[in-house]
Amino acid sequence: MPTLDEIRACLSGDRFATETVGVHIDAAEPGYARCSMPVRPIHLNANSVPMGGAIFTLADFAFAVAANGHSTRVTVTQQVAVTFLAASRGKTLLAEARCLKAGRTTCLYTVDVTDDLGAQVAHLTINGFTTDPPPLKNS
Repeated sequence: MPTLDEIRACLSGDRFATETVGVHIDAAEPGYARCSMPVRPIHLNANSVPMGGAIFTLADFAFAVAANGHSTRVTVTQQVAVTFLAASRGKTLLAEARCLKAGRTTCLYTVDVTDDLGAQVAHLTINGFTTDPPPLKNS
């Protein structure tokens, strides 16, 4: 079973989430992940609260960690339903992804996003598509 540092290294290839947005993997178990994102000025909309795209990126990445962190297969987001519940006033956003059902080619996860002040910011349901990884290219 991979360590948390190995999962972080593997998923560091998602440079938009990890470098640009600043998402950090806090915990990862099979079918579960917790990620956090310090809120920076670049994440804020014209109303000075985190914009939906930043919140969605955090949640989608938490799903990716939960679905792929302990798997030899590849799961990608197929469909998402997101409900934004409250504007965040906190300094950090937290996302927890949990697997509800994992089949041979599809899965269903929920992701709850809160802030460090305890506000429930968003709730997502994510359907994923799971497949074998592409073959390695010969060098």
